[in-house]
Amino acid sequence: MGLSKKILVIPGDGIGAEVTTWGKAVLEKIGTDFGHTFTFDEALMGHEAIEATGTSLPDETLAKAKASDAILFGAVGHIKYDNDPSAKVRPEQGLLKIRKELGLYANLRPIMLFDELLDASSLKPEVLKGTDILFFRELTGDVYFGEKKRTEDFASDLMNYNRYEVERIAIKAYEAAKVRGKKLCSVDKANVLETSRLWREVVQEVAKRYPDVETEHMFVDNAAMQLVKNPKKFDVVVTANLFGDILTDEASQIAGSMGMLASASIGDGTGFFEPIHGSAHDIAGQDKANPLASILSVALMLEIGFGLKEEAKKVTSAVDKALKAGYRTGDIADSKTDKSKILGTKAMGQKVLEYL
Repeated sequence: MGLSKKILVIPGDGIGAEVTTWGKAVLEKIGTDFGHTFTFDEALMGHEAIEATGTSLPDETLAKAKASDAILFGAVGHIKYDNDPSAKVRPEQGLLKIRKELGLYANLRPIMLFDELLDASSLKPEVLKGTDILFFRELTGDVYFGEKKRTEDFASDLMNYNRYEVERIAIKAYEAAKVRGKKLCSVDKANVLETSRLWREVVQEVAKRYPDVETEHMFVDNAAMQLVKNPKKFDVVVTANLFGDILTDEASQIAGSMGMLASASIGDGTGFFEPIHGSAHDIAGQDKANPLASILSVALMLEIGFGLKEEAKKVTSAVDKALKAGYRTGDIADSKTDKSKILGTKAMGQKVLEYL
């Protein structure tokens, strides 16, 4: 029996609409091939929503999000706000609010390496080959959500965590480690920060429930260095919101391009699946964006959101076949790439569909 799922597409800003088009097309093809019924709706968020409604997360979007089984998201952000720190309403506020409202406390970011793209990274291929990391970044606590204060000459952001917030993400990470390489690295700054001392204490307690998983604790500065020195040493990494934000962007360079990286934000309800590349306004509307991260986010939705492992594998394999055949978008092409195989967004999306 096929599944029946309601999927909300939120294209957002910039290249969001261009890439989610192909994520949706892949979902439709998988639905047809495997006998699943995926029904789609669309909603506004970010700069587009501010222009239309005055807020970055309209109530209608939130209601649709809560009523859906999964969300396929594009990106939010606009240069207009980047250059104006005083703007009271900002596209990113919608993203933080939807994470909070849907209880999306775990951000999963797989750093998967396609052999064909080893040369696209700035690191040596021999350092990279065989890297396969799954990051768990806590997403609804930490300094991003703590109380903020500002006077003319002073500013402060409160960094805080509750025990339950650390425990629930640690459990998710250990569950994943159990079925992967049975290795978990928890990253903190327990030599300096009180929040990190609580973090380490709670992770140590959760570790006792998973005696078959080898646990390592690492300070964030060391982890940042080890990621580029020897990325193969990591399997599952769990860390706090701020550290996770920085480390996962650093790790995106291991994969050669942000245009290749998918992510899933999950809690105990509706999952949120998005590429990590942002709105990239400089290339929006030019058919230059790489749709592969959105397509790989769909693979995550199928596997993590709906438990459809075979379907997810089919999607990842189609991306792999397109890369093996030499097809590239501009961001992952190099001097050795056959110029006739450098494709725009639409042609690359089409290729993946063909391989599906």
